[in-house]
Amino acid sequence: MSQQKQGFPTYKGKPLVRSGDTIYYGSMRDKYVIKMDVKSKKKVGDLEVADKVVVQLMYTDPEIRTRKQIVKTSEKDGLYLALDIADAWLARALAD
Repeated sequence: MSQQKQGFPTYKGKPLVRSGDTIYYGSMRDKYVIKMDVKSKKKVGDLEVADKVVVQLMYTDPEIRTRKQIVKTSEKDGLYLALDIADAWLARALAD
């Protein structure tokens, strides 16, 4: 089944799922997924956009304790930079 039929928006072919100020990038069926938490926002015209975003590369295995699931973490300025590092980390992790 293609990811488009699931109804999730995608970035570079991987699903983006949002819940409040948290965005997950990647498939929960893979070994790793990226979690992005929007920590602060700023006004740009009439829009509220992400300002500070914490990016975490995580294991998807539910058997691993929550604290042990986080492999890497970083804070980025804006969603574009967060997605950029997220894609690089996820591609590298899934290639291993």
